[in-house]
Amino acid sequence: MIDSRVIEDGDAIRRRRSCTACGQRFTTFERVERAPLLVRKRDGDRQPYVGAKVQRGIELAVKGRPIASEQVMTIVARVEAAIRASTAPFPTEQIGDLVLDSLKELDPVAALRFASVYKHFEDLSDFEKAASELSEP
Repeated sequence: MIDSRVIEDGDAIRRRRSCTACGQRFTTFERVERAPLLVRKRDGDRQPYVGAKVQRGIELAVKGRPIASEQVMTIVARVEAAIRASTAPFPTEQIGDLVLDSLKELDPVAALRFASVYKHFEDLSDFEKAASELSEP
């Protein structure tokens, strides 16, 4: 081995090597393999966590609002960190709550949009109740 470096924020190691027989140089990569993240749906079914679903839901809620894509990615990263910290399959209700709490801090309108889908609003009274909860400190 000629050289070894940590890359990708510590998730991989790049090694420069040379063949002992012919002297030709080549590079190998060693990547950290993480255990798959599992979530538990409301019906008890367990599925792999898909960050793109969370991101898409947030993006729909913030569409047309003054929220940068970096802020959306921060919320997604926060959710993923919470799931990684859990040892059991993470309940999807808690994912929704984490997203909703983060959106409340950023933009109450986006939070209300997200809540309307996440909490399955059926009539105007559901919107009124959620709006009053959002306006409370």
